[in-house]
Amino acid sequence: MSAKVSRIRKRDGRLVKYSREKIVEAIYKAAISVGEANRVVASKLAENVEEELFKKFAGTTPGVEEIQDLVEWVLMEEGRTKMAKSYILYREEHSKLRGTKTLLGVNDDIKLSLNAIKVLERRYLRKDENRQIVETPGGMFRRVARDIAKADKKYGSGDVKKVEERFYEFMTALEFLPNSPTLMNAGKELQQLAACFVLPIEDSMESIFEGVKNTALIHQSGGGTGFSFTRLRPKGDVVKSTGGIASGPLSFMRVFNASTEVIKQGGTRRGANMGILRVDHPDILDFIVAKEKTNELNNFNISVGLTEKFMEAVLAGEEFELLNPRDRKPVKRLSARSVFELIVAMAWKNGEPGIVFLDRINRDNPTPKFGEIESTNPCGEQPLLPYEACNLGSINLSVMVVDGKVDWIRLKKCVHTAIHFLDNVIDRSKYPLPQIDRMVKANRKVGLGVMGWADMLIRLEIPYNSEEAVEMGGKVIKFIRDEAVKKSEELGRKRGSFPNFKDSVFPKNHKHMRNATVTTIAPTGTISIIAGCSSGVEPLFAISYIRNVMDGTELLEVNPLFKEVAKKRGFYSEELMMRIAMEGSIKHLEEVPTEVKAFFVTAHDITPKWHLRMQAAFQKHTDNAVSKTVNFPSNASTEDVEEVFILAYKLGCKGVTIYRDKSREEQVLNIGTVNRDECEESGSEDKSEKKKSGKKSVTCPECDGNLTFEEGCSKCPSCGYSACSV
Repeated sequence: MSAKVSRIRKRDGRLVKYSREKIVEAIYKAAISVGEANRVVASKLAENVEEELFKKFAGTTPGVEEIQDLVEWVLMEEGRTKMAKSYILYREEHSKLRGTKTLLGVNDDIKLSLNAIKVLERRYLRKDENRQIVETPGGMFRRVARDIAKADKKYGSGDVKKVEERFYEFMTALEFLPNSPTLMNAGKELQQLAACFVLPIEDSMESIFEGVKNTALIHQSGGGTGFSFTRLRPKGDVVKSTGGIASGPLSFMRVFNASTEVIKQGGTRRGANMGILRVDHPDILDFIVAKEKTNELNNFNISVGLTEKFMEAVLAGEEFELLNPRDRKPVKRLSARSVFELIVAMAWKNGEPGIVFLDRINRDNPTPKFGEIESTNPCGEQPLLPYEACNLGSINLSVMVVDGKVDWIRLKKCVHTAIHFLDNVIDRSKYPLPQIDRMVKANRKVGLGVMGWADMLIRLEIPYNSEEAVEMGGKVIKFIRDEAVKKSEELGRKRGSFPNFKDSVFPKNHKHMRNATVTTIAPTGTISIIAGCSSGVEPLFAISYIRNVMDGTELLEVNPLFKEVAKKRGFYSEELMMRIAMEGSIKHLEEVPTEVKAFFVTAHDITPKWHLRMQAAFQKHTDNAVSKTVNFPSNASTEDVEEVFILAYKLGCKGVTIYRDKSREEQVLNIGTVNRDECEESGSEDKSEKKKSGKKSVTCPECDGNLTFEEGCSKCPSCGYSACSV
């Protein structure tokens, strides 16, 4: 028998372990593309390749190209001409892709997508003093894994190298990725690893401008900030110390906004803020309409903090009191219904303000003796006490499906490793302020979430807008939280519970707990690009679309799962993909089988109620909150928006953000050339007037896609980038 080949030589000269399974996978993909998907056949063909490989290269180390040449030869010899042609085209395509990555200055040693490489090249990979990249994607993950594993030394771990290898393994397999500051800064001089911060704003000049300074430091380090401006006295109130008149919360929000504008010019990431004002603040009406002006507070997401008392008054048609924060005395009474309708009208008009339910956030506050939660991070998923910070990370659910079933064993292993990783991040991070360092280490909050949820449903062939999907969402997040709690308890026994444990809500039911919170559902703007999966718990935004790159070239982009299914079922064609890109949906296309249409639904195919029900399903078993956008069609009414806000309250959500298509001057993104429903309603055959949904096209900062895109929590359809990616 011929000697076996144990290692192969990569294109960059590295030697790696030989794996026949990789040959099987490559042949299977070629088979799928010609409608001959059969893993048994692919495995048999791979055996033939391996036999020739061992004959020809016995006792030596073949290169990747030599193995690929053998695959082509075997396919031709076995009469698999179509499959061989597909494989050849695959090699040519990837050769061009490698060339493009090389032009970007990146040696892609773990085979990421081009968009992922663009993101890493711009923001994440280490550069020398001449701004030349000196780190590979694999090198970045090695840097992060090595640094985060060092925390184990503090707790007497006997094998830090083993921990490092596990961290490296599950990041390079794209099973899990931490938030961006961890990827950017771990193992570097800055070493600030958290994404989410909340700073206090008290009713004094000292506090306000201390807050401006601290915000700048946090933004400079890659974090995002949230504030409640509720403690500031209203506009026109008397300032006794000076005899002057207070200018109100909005005036100081503009100061924070201007500071953010300056800082973001030179940073690796744009600064982002959340501004919250309680609904009973005397300036609430001005706050609600603050975003009506196009460029007003453009570095803020804003949300109204709603109370149970206010919502009860809305539903009962009663009035409520506005309270001066200086002395909490009533200054005025307003119709709760009228104020609620104004919030709805502004959200319908431009997507803001969002709403957060402050009382229910504080109902789940694990450390109520140490303060009231007044604000969240910029996208609303992480409620925090003043001076608290939290590091997040997300599991890629797309890779947790094997042969059409959820791999619960793999998911469990990933959850346990992720909680270990995130707990280590707390110890390895250098925080911008000593107050933040103390608060973080007193409560040790972490936020494990998910991305690739839409991909998981597609792989399971479950429609996003179905009872089965909502049920599966609840099952998945409950499993993740249960396992995260188990791991946090285990770490609590070994390392000690978080210092505020005795005065928290946990001693009633737990003897140990390492982390005050363990789960958060973040939007995963940029890390989902790196992982090559759908973002957060959002549905797909588009299946096929045209991306205009900076040189004016138009590239057809197709969701890889849809492309795989279309080829497997035999209805793929470039012409069909172009039609989908132009129309933005597949629901009208006869060429696409009905059952495929069902589980390849996009955000605008899904009614707002299903968006919200999915959010509520994940919220039920999430410690913190869920970042999600409820999408509305352009012809939605204010009554539709109101219905969703009320439903969010009744379903137990901690907040909700909506976006109505085409509701802003600079449209978030355009998929189709025409809104079919609008044309059918108007009876117009002339589509030329509706070629674009928005008025202005801007460049996506991540993928250079020439797509209409704006600040906010909506995402670029080309790469998934979200301006709310902190």
